[in-house]
Amino acid sequence: MFGNNNARAQTSTATRRLMKEYKDLTADPLQDTITAGPISEDNMLEWEALIQGPEGTPYEGGVFATKLVFPSDYPLNPFTMTFDPPLLHPNIYPNGVVCISILHPPGDDPLHYESASERWSPVQGVRSVLLSVLSMLAEPNIESGADVECCKLYRDNKPEFERRVREQVKNLLGI
Repeated sequence: MFGNNNARAQTSTATRRLMKEYKDLTADPLQDTITAGPISEDNMLEWEALIQGPEGTPYEGGVFATKLVFPSDYPLNPFTMTFDPPLLHPNIYPNGVVCISILHPPGDDPLHYESASERWSPVQGVRSVLLSVLSMLAEPNIESGADVECCKLYRDNKPEFERRVREQVKNLLGI
């Protein structure tokens, strides 16, 4: 009985927070390079974001769709972010899921790779994550990669990595 009310209260808190974040993003867009919002007004826990590839990177000129799925206890826990279709990048799993410290659960890292301050905390939000992902596209972290083969390619043959990314961007744009 109480568990159901608690889940409903968490979802209500998440929805209120997300409505505020959406309003803030609409009033103050992210550098004209990112748009984000709920897929449907009926479900604030699923968003879509479109990210323009950063200038001066092999992603330049591309527009990449991502799906953000928020847990019912947001902002206590982070959302997941998935590029669809998946993007070739050292910090993006082959299935499109983004691997970045700011989206890792709060608290100490069991592998002792990152400090708690680098991980999710409720003071973070959609804006800070999207800006971090934009930065990640420009500067991959191959020391903590999600796609091991992509990390190797980036480290050992960066020109080939960049060629493949540019080719992927052209294919996504239908060029």
